[in-house]
Amino acid sequence: MDLATAELKILGRIASASNATLLCDLGDTGERAVYKPVRGEVPLWDFPDGTLAGREVAAYRVSEALGWSLVPETVLRDGPLGPGMVQRWVTEPDGDGGHTDLVDLFAEDDVPEEYFPVFTGYVEDDSAQDGIREVVLAHANDPQLRRLAVLDVLINNADRKGGHILTGPDGRVQGVDHGICLHSAPKLRTVLWGWAGALVPEDLLGDVQRFAAAPPDLGGLITDEECAALVERAEILVELGAMPLPTSSRPIPWPPF
Repeated sequence: MDLATAELKILGRIASASNATLLCDLGDTGERAVYKPVRGEVPLWDFPDGTLAGREVAAYRVSEALGWSLVPETVLRDGPLGPGMVQRWVTEPDGDGGHTDLVDLFAEDDVPEEYFPVFTGYVEDDSAQDGIREVVLAHANDPQLRRLAVLDVLINNADRKGGHILTGPDGRVQGVDHGICLHSAPKLRTVLWGWAGALVPEDLLGDVQRFAAAPPDLGGLITDEECAALVERAEILVELGAMPLPTSSRPIPWPPF
């Protein structure tokens, strides 16, 4: 079903989202999509230009230009509540859209060996002596997840939460919710810091180098300054050959899921 022309039948609102996010059927095909109308966006002082919907579409185009297919198909089109972003729904193996266990919370002594600890925090737990217990947020040392971490550096993702990482029925990792990305100023906030400072694999660097030489047309989605900054980030990543280290006082999005 063509995402740009299919009839959108609204099934309901996804209540956990901060902006209007609607689950839709695509006609009578049984396929589903997420529809985020521009009129339902909450204005952000630090992202004053364009729309969040436009940035979602731009992130998809960047992923496709790289040849990575890390973002579900996303288009900008009209809908029942006016223009907005429409994205194919990712159904996880358990049938629900939610966070994958590639990123999860663990007891301090239970972090799997193949996982990278990112930070330690506390959660409420009535069974604990003080009503709270210490947990560690960690993510898998997974090649698909690593590629997503590189994408986040390129698009300057300010909101890579654990719940924005999904695994489809085919096992393919997908990233969603890219409304606050592609700013020209550094804003990277992510739970995927396990590769901070590590060398980027040569095959990924090759893709990034080709992308920098022939970036996609993102006109009308983000500003010219932001397009230039995207290419500059790609060029810097190729030159350094390594993932960045956290530089801000708030490198983790909140909440992390």
